[in-house]
Amino acid sequence: MTLVIVESPTKAKTISKFLGKEYTIESSYGHVRDLPRGELGVDVENNFKPRYIIPRKAQKRVTALKKIAQKDAHVILATDEDREGEAIAWHLTKALNINPDTTERIVFHEITENAIKDALEHPREIDRKLVDAQQARRIIDRLVGYKLSPFLWKKIRGGLSAGRVQSVAVKLIVEREKEIQKFNPQEYWSIIALLTPNTGKNSFDAALISKDGNEFGKLDIKSKKEAENIVSELKSADWGVVSVIKKATQRNPLAPFMTSTLQQDASRRLYFSAKKTMFLAQRLYENGHITYMRTDSLNLSKESLSEAKKWIQKELGKKYTEAAPRVFKTKSKSAQEAHEAIRPTKPGVTPENIKAPDDEQRLYDLIWRRFIASQLPKAVFDATSVTIKADINGHSYALRANGNILRFDGFLAIWKSKISEKKLPELKEKDELSLIEIKHEQHFTEPPARYNEASLVKTLEEYGIGRPSTYAPIISVIQDREYVSKNENRRFEPTEIGVIVNDVLSKHFPRIVDVGFTSDIEEDFDKIANGKKKWSDIVGKFYIPFEATLLQKYKEVKKEEFVEKTDEKCDVCGKDMVVKHSRFGKFLGCSGYPECKNTKTLREPPKTIGMKCPKCSNGEVITRKTKRGKIFYGCSRYPDCDFASWTNPMTEA
Repeated sequence: MTLVIVESPTKAKTISKFLGKEYTIESSYGHVRDLPRGELGVDVENNFKPRYIIPRKAQKRVTALKKIAQKDAHVILATDEDREGEAIAWHLTKALNINPDTTERIVFHEITENAIKDALEHPREIDRKLVDAQQARRIIDRLVGYKLSPFLWKKIRGGLSAGRVQSVAVKLIVEREKEIQKFNPQEYWSIIALLTPNTGKNSFDAALISKDGNEFGKLDIKSKKEAENIVSELKSADWGVVSVIKKATQRNPLAPFMTSTLQQDASRRLYFSAKKTMFLAQRLYENGHITYMRTDSLNLSKESLSEAKKWIQKELGKKYTEAAPRVFKTKSKSAQEAHEAIRPTKPGVTPENIKAPDDEQRLYDLIWRRFIASQLPKAVFDATSVTIKADINGHSYALRANGNILRFDGFLAIWKSKISEKKLPELKEKDELSLIEIKHEQHFTEPPARYNEASLVKTLEEYGIGRPSTYAPIISVIQDREYVSKNENRRFEPTEIGVIVNDVLSKHFPRIVDVGFTSDIEEDFDKIANGKKKWSDIVGKFYIPFEATLLQKYKEVKKEEFVEKTDEKCDVCGKDMVVKHSRFGKFLGCSGYPECKNTKTLREPPKTIGMKCPKCSNGEVITRKTKRGKIFYGCSRYPDCDFASWTNPMTEA
């Protein structure tokens, strides 16, 4: 008998459908060894040697696997094909007391019969370079968490924690919030003319672009008075067409999904969190519906491209069939080209034909459409650009009208997308036009948008922070730690404690939250995986200066640096009361602590939004916060009136 070990029961169940009775398929239920909780578990004096234990929750499973492994002389490890999967395979050999150098390791990108049987025919050894890369990440993250968190406990408050990559994500959100707070909106005006050919049919609008050959920048018309002067002049102008340019424009299909783009589109189109997206994708993968979902590659197998072409020819017809398959190149330097993009394992299986819960089916639909669309022709548009002149009092103004009509939908037949079509009347050079109306509109520049899950994942990827397997955990952790929260528009805002922790780390441990430094460490992990660096050297390069800084900061940084003073005096000893932080929120405490332990509830004045309560009509609607820092709207007469809303009722009115 041959024992095949995978991580999950679902994966084991799917694989068992393809293999005969000579195989026993078992699951490890995830990790079987890890660094111990409650202690560092890394010997920093002995070349950073880790001490691994079998966690209590895994002990029963490991015991059962040991018994099965003793019966089955042949053991095959079939964990996921990434660094974490490689590390799980290696830890299994240690936990089960089997030789890692002789134990067979198989990998596959999809859980289908062909893929599994092909993998069994091409086993390999455990790749220790990948294991070392994952070990380096785990150890550095443990060193940061277990060394830096106590510093935050001592200097700010207990219960806080610091993570290497998560702290950078918090910094991005905090800095964006500070940009928004500092933002000064600038006023500007636009001028739009509603025109019609002298035939009197099909009016259209055109935007002012220049005067006497000098182009108007977006912010050049700065006041209402300037705009009114131009409008007044244009009302008496002679209008005519200067040029009409028509051309075909094309829009290319998007590449199939990789992890980051799947998370972004699932957030935008399905409103799924990154965590939910990866959970559902894992289920789809384990049930054999999609290829492996943690990838930064855009490769597509020849078989999948052939099957896609067959489906397109049969279901959409010849005009949607490309002569040659479209291939895509990844921009990621670290992408493993042996991997594939995320795609359906069987392109001919449409979303309505898979058996899966609703949300899984919706995610499969997204993945299937993106893959099929990637092999469809470009969409073709007829674009028209009309330049118009308005002559008055020796001055010549120019305006522009743009038209856009879809001629051939191409990939848009499958990948539904918003298209703004605009049809212009038939115009030609020197046509005379009549002015119907001219209006000026006031605008203000907008501050940068807060991050949502999609834009945060995109930014992390662009900066090289984290890898496909880490985006979802990063976003989950910073919310679980209550360093950030989501507002009613599903965008991230830093909590007060998140701002404080970020300010401390940015000031005293700038390398930890430095985007470039964090990206460089990721590249170091890649070098370990490629055999170019030794894992303990990379850990040492990070830890030695980090430890020196930490020891220095313990001496230099005083807790008083982070204390917010008030004018209130202590009722017990007469000293100043200061604002303190606990995991339950802010409170007033005596500055004479620990000699005086007097505390008071801190009552912050609620902010009104300038609207009467829509339920009782007597109270004011005020902004409030949950214990987790999430903003909601309630009546100032609570508990007499229980009106509450997650969304701003002013915007709904």
